[in-house]
Amino acid sequence: MAIDRASEQSISSGKSDTGPPAERPIDSKLDLLRDKILLLGGKTEAAVREATRALIDRDSELALKVVDDDKIIDQMELEIDHLSIEILGSERPAEHDLRLVVSVAKITPILERIADHAASIAKAALILNNEPQFSSYVDLSYMAEIASEMLRTALDAFTAEDSITSRTVIQRDKKIDECYRHVFGDLIKKMIDDPGAATGAAHLLFVAKHLERIGDYVKDICELNVYLREAVFIKHSPKE
Repeated sequence: MAIDRASEQSISSGKSDTGPPAERPIDSKLDLLRDKILLLGGKTEAAVREATRALIDRDSELALKVVDDDKIIDQMELEIDHLSIEILGSERPAEHDLRLVVSVAKITPILERIADHAASIAKAALILNNEPQFSSYVDLSYMAEIASEMLRTALDAFTAEDSITSRTVIQRDKKIDECYRHVFGDLIKKMIDDPGAATGAAHLLFVAKHLERIGDYVKDICELNVYLREAVFIKHSPKE
């Protein structure tokens, strides 16, 4: 009995017209890649949250934990790099698969840099814990809260390939920039009015800058989320 061309192609590809598509060898590696980047993202998010908490609560033990955990994050970055190279070198990724691997390869070092900023905040906390306590960390707490929420939402948007949410998160970076300008002005005034507090104020300025840079890096992650979903680059676009 003759077999039509469509049926022949279905049989040769290992797929049926009515059943689910056959799993490709690349699928398990892509799933593993997603799992690893999300684990790295969770570890990075925790580092930002814990570093800020160590500063506000004057918790040197927690600050040391953040610094030590940065080595784990560095190792996680290397594992993701190796897996990305393995997928590109040994598999034949389809267009969307390729965008996923490229996005992960670019997001991974961004997360590692965010973790480096968290470690720097923790190191500043270790120094500041030996200085007289400032009257308030309210604005820095707010900056850290925004940065952590942006990072968490960006990672969720990556998982869901949600470009709409990613574009919303990009706009939130303006709030961090606004907070940074406010904190910068307050701390400069503090340094002028109270020279004895200059050392502590200078370290807090660096903390504020670290948080502002984390916001910038989250924007970069969201731009890659848009690329993954829509196959368009929006970085430096005047419309974004």
